[in-house]
Amino acid sequence: MLFEPGFVHTPLTPFAGDRSINFDLYGRMIDFHLRHGAQALAVPMHVGESVSLTDDERRALIKFAVERAGKVPVIAHVSDAGTGIAAAMARYAQVTGAAAIIATTPYYWTPPPAMVLEHFFQIGSAVGIPFLVFNAPEDMAGSKINAALALKLIDKLPNFAGVVDSSLDWQFMIELVSEARRMRPDFTLLTGTELMVSAAAIGARGMLAPHAFIAPTLMRRLFELCRAGNLFEARALQEQGAALRQLIKPGGVAALKAAAQIMGRDCGNPRPPLLPLDAAAEQKLEAQINTLPALANEPRGW
Repeated sequence: MLFEPGFVHTPLTPFAGDRSINFDLYGRMIDFHLRHGAQALAVPMHVGESVSLTDDERRALIKFAVERAGKVPVIAHVSDAGTGIAAAMARYAQVTGAAAIIATTPYYWTPPPAMVLEHFFQIGSAVGIPFLVFNAPEDMAGSKINAALALKLIDKLPNFAGVVDSSLDWQFMIELVSEARRMRPDFTLLTGTELMVSAAAIGARGMLAPHAFIAPTLMRRLFELCRAGNLFEARALQEQGAALRQLIKPGGVAALKAAAQIMGRDCGNPRPPLLPLDAAAEQKLEAQINTLPALANEPRGW
């Protein structure tokens, strides 16, 4: 099942002062992503505070994104602690018009490999649209995704389309691509961060870009160079993107939302239990962002 979403943006979830989802602002945000080169949207990912949303809110965001994005494919994030809950979200996403689904290993639980395989199998077999597995060991400590598990899933699940990887484990990615494409030639690998140069050399064909809301021009050009195989040229851009990533990473979603505000695209504070950056931290981040040469040509405001 060929599915190559390419340059995938991962929108934040904007909240109003009462902490409800601001759908007017969410629409504006999606429009921004589409204007700046998003070839697909993945919603709501962890940067979209998916774990702080109710099931009804997640469904509402998926439905809204599908309708707003039009012909641009939407990848619905369906991860959950319970296999049946995630499968039900997957079925809803397909009925709503999502182009694909994506899921991590189960939240909180750390089942043995056989049950991780069964978890993914039940989610994927609940739908007919492409299914991507997200390998995010930094976020999902405990259960692991390895090449052997992926190969078993290929054997069991016709719509298992590929892996999104944010592990930066190049040995795993090399083994995965070489073995998986022997079994399924159209198996796709996407990098889950903007560190795409090495992943592209291994065979990654796409990128989830959580910082594309901050620096869409930089991230789009980086992706285009990697897809064209111009990896030496892309390396300089990746270094600039990595500098931005290192500024934001320690503060997580709060820093990402603060950076968006600094760039003139305020989308509210994160939901509890996350806290917004305090005034001193935000001022420091603003000073650092304003000194990054890579952001000089990025859009300010909407």
